[in-house]
Amino acid sequence: MNTFKPFATTLDPQSSKANHTGSWRTSEPIYQDRTAPCHGACPIGQNVREWLALAQQGQDESAWRVIMDKTPFPATLGRVCYHPCESMCNRDSLDGSVRVHSVERYIGDKALELGWRMPSSAPATHKHVLVVGAGPAGLSCAYQLARKGHRVTVVDQYPQAGGMMRYGIPEYRLPRAVLDAEVQRIVDCGVELILNTRIDDLTTRLTGEEFDAAFIATGAHRGQVADIKIKQQQGDSHSVRVIGAVEYLRAVASGTDIPTLGKRVAVYGGGNTAIDAARTARRLGAEQVTIVYRRDRQRMPAHRSEYEDAVGEGVKFAFLRTIAATTDRGLSLEITKLIADNKAVGTGEYESLDVDGLIVALGQLPDTQFLAALPGVRRTGEGAVEIDAAFRTGQPGVFAGGDVINAQRTMTAAVGHGRLAAASIDAYLTGRPMPETTHGHDHVMTIGDLNTHYFTLAAPTTQKQRPAQECVSNFDETVAGLTESQARYEAQRCLSCGTCIRCSTCFSVCPDSAIRRKPDGSYEVDSQYCKGCGICAQECPSGAIQMR
Repeated sequence: MNTFKPFATTLDPQSSKANHTGSWRTSEPIYQDRTAPCHGACPIGQNVREWLALAQQGQDESAWRVIMDKTPFPATLGRVCYHPCESMCNRDSLDGSVRVHSVERYIGDKALELGWRMPSSAPATHKHVLVVGAGPAGLSCAYQLARKGHRVTVVDQYPQAGGMMRYGIPEYRLPRAVLDAEVQRIVDCGVELILNTRIDDLTTRLTGEEFDAAFIATGAHRGQVADIKIKQQQGDSHSVRVIGAVEYLRAVASGTDIPTLGKRVAVYGGGNTAIDAARTARRLGAEQVTIVYRRDRQRMPAHRSEYEDAVGEGVKFAFLRTIAATTDRGLSLEITKLIADNKAVGTGEYESLDVDGLIVALGQLPDTQFLAALPGVRRTGEGAVEIDAAFRTGQPGVFAGGDVINAQRTMTAAVGHGRLAAASIDAYLTGRPMPETTHGHDHVMTIGDLNTHYFTLAAPTTQKQRPAQECVSNFDETVAGLTESQARYEAQRCLSCGTCIRCSTCFSVCPDSAIRRKPDGSYEVDSQYCKGCGICAQECPSGAIQMR
């Protein structure tokens, strides 16, 4: 039985030009960059693949500048971002995802150490923008606007800039020297920072001063209230001290009026803020810390690494429990069960937990009362500001982003909001059409688009961590950064999904030598030789060749 062979593969090598088969082909190979999954998953829109390629070659400053085009916080994000890029990394199916965050931290720290600076901003536009809130969204927006030549004034109610980066993330995760240095770099771009100033009426600010636009980024600093029956102290009876997690972490970060909760502390909630509060309580001397959460571990929203670190530091967990009331000895917990849609409901069964203090970490809400008199600005029942796709409120010239809107509430998402909102504000100020404010992507590369047999297996780098018993004694950073050689190795693990890695595979496998190497090291197709067999596209390790 004869096996069918396509016409293209029956010709002898080098015969294509003589037979003019290049003009007969029905498809041709095209080199193109396609979206890597890390890029598609990044809330900021970072082209991770691009700066990792530079880091592979030791071009750390160039890599840093690519990162800085999207965010002014590489050293900070390298520590506290929960790196959704890594959860989507195609390498994870082979031997573990590329540890993008650790390489970003290495590059960010190196920039601070060597004093790298961004180039001067664009020529002045003589437009003045007010940014309300010096958290990740506000500072990100201010940075991007200053680079575009606008005058920017940032106003914040707290004594120091950073928002929840400073007052919500403990120092053992984010050293204040790192945050201070990256905030200062934003100020050095020409951003004016006014602290210890609360805006109670934005209408007066906008009409009484010459601001051409405003960006609302006040975050969510108001803790949600728990439905707990609080037993008041009577006589000599024991009284549980109750405090919100946001208030607690802010007091610790400020270093003033730190509440004393006793040796036995409970934390109510299952998010990352609850984990931060519990680990902070351990460092402040609590011998027994228990996190109470209404669902099970699998449905707990806290990041897995944070949970594991908390367990290592001695934090206990009471899953499938809610707090019904405080008692003379501590807490009354109701046992829960999960029903449809993972909803937790009470069973009517109770147990006791002896504690001295309770930290409530059930989420945060924005405080936007200062916008009440501003016409056109609509707010939800929980106080979140309503916006359109371009981050515009109903009041012309007033934009909003970060935790103050209804969206994913993470630091990385807030930085992304600031960048995209800055583009919209710039368009508003200059009269240009509103830009695309989503990270639009074409086909996102999957593991099936790659030829992984071309890549060598290489296990990911593990960042060194301090012993847990040592960590709970102070607020020093718990996780170490990478060395130069480790960062280079980790960057080299990137599969460069969807972009040419100049590996010469296409050049080697082409049966008619139709692939030519250009002076810059990239490749092109000689249409006189190529007969459209598609072998180059089939064999491309990174999936950077498509047949058209």
